[in-house]
Amino acid sequence: MGLADIFDTRLIKLNLESTDKAAVFEELSRTIAAVKPELNQGTMLAILHDREGKMNTSVAPGVAVPHGYFPGLNRIIGAVGFSLKGIEYSAPDHKPVHLVFMLLLGEGERKEHLHVLNQILTFVKFGALSYIRDAGTPQQAYDMLCRVG
Repeated sequence: MGLADIFDTRLIKLNLESTDKAAVFEELSRTIAAVKPELNQGTMLAILHDREGKMNTSVAPGVAVPHGYFPGLNRIIGAVGFSLKGIEYSAPDHKPVHLVFMLLLGEGERKEHLHVLNQILTFVKFGALSYIRDAGTPQQAYDMLCRVG
């Protein structure tokens, strides 16, 4: 499974309005629920906040990967959000997050979860922040994701 299988253009927001972690969870989970109405937004939020309460999901300077296991889901679904102004995320480096990869994982996807995280981290290592920031459309951002995974 590659990043192209997890994200699609309808789940990429290049202009997040949120300025803090809770608000970005709300904004991206609302985006997912609009595309995948079978996924309850309240359940998504509870899962994400529970996981975040255990350990901050900021994975690199300016990048976070909030994620959690969604009951009954049999695959991985993700949304991408970018904020030029930055999001207060309580990151270990105390700097704002600009790029968020939100993942909802099926219970049977535990092995695949690590593979996907590795792909995201590879993308981050090779300039994801710049690529997504410079993308003019969700399609351009998606095309860049496809090149990585």
